[in-house]
Parts: sequence; C-alpha cells; structure tokens
Amino acid sequence: MSTVKPFKAGRPKKEFAGRVAALPYDVMNTKEAAERAKKNDLTFLRVDRAEIDFPEGTDPYGEKVYEKAAENLDSYFTNGIFLKESEPRYYIYRQIMGCRVQHGIVGAASVDDYLSGVIKRHELTRADKEEDRIRHVDACNANTGPIFLAYRKSEALSDIISDYINNEPEYDFISEGDVRNTVWTVDAKDNEKISRAFEGIESLYIADGHHRAASAVKVALKRREQNPGYSGGEEFNYFLAVFFCADELKILDYNRLIKDTNSLSDEEMFAKIEKYFTVTEKDAPVSPEKRHEFGMYYKEKWYKLVLKDGVADESDPVARLDVSILQKLVNEPVFGIGDPRTDKRIDFVGGIRGLKELEKRCSDDMALAFSMYPTSMDELMDIADNGLTMPPKSTWFEPKLLSGLFIHFLS
Repeated sequence: MSTVKPFKAGRPKKEFAGRVAALPYDVMNTKEAAERAKKNDLTFLRVDRAEIDFPEGTDPYGEKVYEKAAENLDSYFTNGIFLKESEPRYYIYRQIMGCRVQHGIVGAASVDDYLSGVIKRHELTRADKEEDRIRHVDACNANTGPIFLAYRKSEALSDIISDYINNEPEYDFISEGDVRNTVWTVDAKDNEKISRAFEGIESLYIADGHHRAASAVKVALKRREQNPGYSGGEEFNYFLAVFFCADELKILDYNRLIKDTNSLSDEEMFAKIEKYFTVTEKDAPVSPEKRHEFGMYYKEKWYKLVLKDGVADESDPVARLDVSILQKLVNEPVFGIGDPRTDKRIDFVGGIRGLKELEKRCSDDMALAFSMYPTSMDELMDIADNGLTMPPKSTWFEPKLLSGLFIHFLS
C-alpha cells in the first residue's frame, strides 16, 4: 500500500509559469545555468543553482549559496510571482515531447514508504551529492525539485486523469527541447479519491531523482530528531513527487565514451572484443535495435557488435543488462576501467543528444564510443523488486520534470 497525499503548494501564478520553470539542477553545470539565467531573470535556477548569483569561481557548496537559495525562493512570493494554495491539492501534469505523452499526478510521497521499501530504488547514491541537497532542502525549508516516481498501471488513477485533461488547464507552455507542459489543478473534492487509489498500489519506483529522494528523507529524519513528539502528519514526513504510470514512460539510451585504447593496438583491441562479440563494419551510425546489440564508433568508422549466444547470464536481472555486459566484457578487461563511477577515462552521454554527439566527442577529446540499446521499465522494476541496484548511468529519462512549478514546504 502506498501513502500519497495532497499538499498546499507554492507555485507560480499562471502568467509566470513558463518563465519560472527550469530543467533540474543536476542536468547542467554552473556555467550553463548562469547562461540560462542571463536570458531569463525569473528562472528557478536562481533557487536550485543559487551560486549563479555570485561571482564566477564561488564555491557552490558554501553556506552563503544555500542562504541565497532560500532568499531567492522567498522573493518569488514577496514579488508576487508565486502564490501559495490555501488548501491541500493534487495536480495533473502532462508532458508531450514529439509523439510521446506522459501523464503524472503531483503529490506528496511518504518518507516512511521510502524507509520501508514501498518506494523502491535501483541506484546507489553519493554522499557528497546527498549532502548538497540536504543543505538546500534544509535552508529553503522546502522540496523545490520533484522526484520522478513510477507505478504499475492503475485503472482508478487513469480514470481520474482522463476526467481532467479535457478541462481548461492552469498552465500550458512549451519548454526547452520543444516539450509541451500542461498542468491541471485537481478539485479538492477528488483528493480522497486519489489518495485511496494510491493505497491500492503495492510499490512505487524511483525513475529519476535518487539523490533528491535520499536527501529529502534525511532531512525528514533530522526534523524528527528535533521534534521527538512528532505525529507523522507533519509536512516534513513527506516529499514532493510526480507519479507516472510506467506504461507511459520511455527510457532512452545512455551511451558510453572511452578516453583511450588502454595502450592496445587496433589488432589487440578488436581481438579482445571479438572474443565475445560478432563485429561488423557499417556505413552509417549504429543505433542498436534490440538487447545485446551495441554500436561502436572508432577512428571515424561505425561497427555493429552483437553478443555471441550463451555469453549473457539471463538468470541474473543485473548481469543481463546491456550496460552490465559492456562493462564486464569490454570496459574493464579491454580498457582497464574497473569502476565507472570514479574512472575519469569513461564518460556518459544521454541518448537525447543523438549519435552525432558521440562522433563529435570522438573528434574532440575521446577515442571511441559505444551506443546502447535502452534499458526498459520492466528491467528497472524487476531489479528494484529484487532489491538490487543497476550499474551507474543505466537509465536516461526524457522529458525531464521541470523544477519551480510546485514547492512543497516542510512546515
């Protein structure tokens, strides 16, 4: 059973939503965030990446940056850009990118569901990244970026969403990447109906936002220590999330770039790869069409790699992932990359950038690239259900959930 509740959102007034909404803080660096802010003084990056309001070279993890984030968040309200709802509500959030459509319900997820495993994870997190968002949430007294959660199909929730999407929306705008974002405010009379529908859902899955979720939970635990008589109903016991039916979600490929050939000659490199793969030179970029196929770009040529029969351990939900296979059979034994989390000789490029980006990087700063077949939602949920974790950079979701449309205050 999942516990989800409506909340009194802070959010932009209708006329400002398109200018305020911003991509998540962790898909860009400080320089890129600053460039966006130069073109749009209302961007929510002034809260999520508050270091952009300081001189270049300012420590983004300095205490004054978190204080500035809280100050900037407050200014959206004092300057009349944001409003705060007078009663708890849910929202319907639809995103359309090309021919793809996904519908989410915006609400507050339970910290206890995260701790008990009702909310399931598939990635490890890094302490330094958690600490950054812990300090940010604490300073702002709010969750400013939503966690992207998925659930297996629920007819009850599908019916509720269908009831609203033909109504007049609260927000409707096009964001970066030509993504149409539409939001409907749910009538308070339907709050209980939505909460009950979530009670019928056994598990929720973190699709994107593992660090934000972990940080929100740790802030909640800290607040519980500070308030030993807490009842469980306080807002700090919940965190901001958007819940999507897994059937509507699509994971894009997450491609690999390798810095050098590990001092191997071409003959040695290909011999090692051909031990496990059938390698065929191609005249065009290779976008794998099924599991256990890979593209390789090297010295301005594309190759198709097909895993030989019987090599993959199909009984192991992690080992049979293509990202695991490439790491085990190529990255480590051929190129000497033992830990892709820390090795500086490997880089990762989300499929949204296309195969041309791989070719460009190989002409700039990398030696070769691998194009991947995307991980599926079924694979993700299977791994999470088994309490396992995926290798790093296994999934890339598009479109990204925008920040700044909904603020969940902790008190």
